[in-house]
Amino acid sequence: MKATISPAPRPIDIALLASVFVVAACGLLYELAAGALASYVLGDSVLQFSTIIGTYLFAMGVGSWLSRYFERQLPAHFLRIELLVALIGGCLPAVLFLANAYAPGSFRFLLYGMVLLVGTLVGLEIPLVMRILKRNVALKDLVSQVLTFDYLGALAVSLAFPLLLVPQLGLIRTGLLFGLLNALVAVWALWLFRWELRRFGAHAAACVLVLCLLGAALAGAGHITTLAEDKFYQDRVVFTATSPYQRIVVTQGALGHRLFLNGNLQFAEHDEYRYHEALVHPAMAAQGAPKSVAVLGGGDGMAVREILKYPSVESVTLVELDPAMTQLFTDDPALAALNGRALSDPRVRVVHQDAFQWLQQEVGFFDVVVVDFPDPTNFGIGKLYTNSFYSLLEKRLAASGYAVIQTTSPLVARHSFWTVVQTVESVGLTATPYHAHVPSFGEWGFVLASRRPWRLPEALPEGLRFLSLPTLPLLFDFPLDMARVPAEVQRLSNQVLVTTYEREWGKH
Repeated sequence: MKATISPAPRPIDIALLASVFVVAACGLLYELAAGALASYVLGDSVLQFSTIIGTYLFAMGVGSWLSRYFERQLPAHFLRIELLVALIGGCLPAVLFLANAYAPGSFRFLLYGMVLLVGTLVGLEIPLVMRILKRNVALKDLVSQVLTFDYLGALAVSLAFPLLLVPQLGLIRTGLLFGLLNALVAVWALWLFRWELRRFGAHAAACVLVLCLLGAALAGAGHITTLAEDKFYQDRVVFTATSPYQRIVVTQGALGHRLFLNGNLQFAEHDEYRYHEALVHPAMAAQGAPKSVAVLGGGDGMAVREILKYPSVESVTLVELDPAMTQLFTDDPALAALNGRALSDPRVRVVHQDAFQWLQQEVGFFDVVVVDFPDPTNFGIGKLYTNSFYSLLEKRLAASGYAVIQTTSPLVARHSFWTVVQTVESVGLTATPYHAHVPSFGEWGFVLASRRPWRLPEALPEGLRFLSLPTLPLLFDFPLDMARVPAEVQRLSNQVLVTTYEREWGKH
């Protein structure tokens, strides 16, 4: 019995397998871009990525099922689908950015509509390629080869998306670039099957049109971004960056600079002093003569600025996950002036690391720890509000030390605020809650955590604009509508704070 020898792959087969790699990479990129945009705009990255991935995979299944109805002229169908994926998928980030700025009510509808459409088209691509390759490749080789190139393409883009593409190009340019790659696959198919296509001229014109549209959009990507962000942020956008961790936007208007992370306001120049004085000084002044201080989060350097007003301070360790933040507020003259060039002070050491991991590895003790994280809008940030995190924090506090935690609004998110208080107490620390009015945010809350009860300080640094010794006790008085309510402990295994926070802020 003679062994069956598979025919050597033809150049056209190799070309199609290479296109599978590109198709898989592009398809996954559109999925990741949609998930990233959804988490930026809608919050809760776990929920958004889960629903986007589920919708996308469902749509791919629909596309694979529909492929059975494509029986003739398979190369022509493949070419047309590639052009549609290139146009819709490539423009997806730009369209969603503009929708969020000009028609926010349509964002969710457009998001899932475009994900369904792109997923369906991507689901059509691979079955069509397999049926075209089937002409000359044995089935067992066909399936293994196509899936190998499909998975390799997905691997390549999953690594490049957070590490290279988004930080260097941004979401809009990345989407358009991969749209062009999809369009080039269509041009490749046009050349490979030029003898089989009945309407070669029409297909060629369609390829040229899509390439021109995507190329023009890529050339004007900066204008598209500016158009969307100027509308969304109202004030003039003076700086933007997309890091692997977040979208950073700085605006400038009549009331000065404002910082936004993923669309959420972090500070406004005209009243940030209220927030940062309230965050830092009740803990620092009560400690008496703090020497070693840690700041977790707060990469803008504003909290560090307030800490350095104490002559006893010998060292400040700033733990900020995103290097783009500390670089911006160190190098930009206008923004560095806001923090008094605190990040360039020789007493300040900057560590770019996840604060949870840093606490697990750190062996030192601190007189004061300032915890200045964003609100718990998703589970990634929510872990920094858990009893596991506060247990690690307690181990790094000196015997007479204080930690202070920014803790959202006790008026708008009352249950969320007292959940943090309850969680701090669950690890054996004394929790002392207080609040301050910051016009940009409204009524805002903080929690002091220590082994001993907090005591009213005898003095505050000179030159403060908001706090004074006579008015400081007023911050610790809670009216009835912000008074304590029963709350659960926030745990890693059950992050109740994230869902509570989303529910409470979603009402406003």
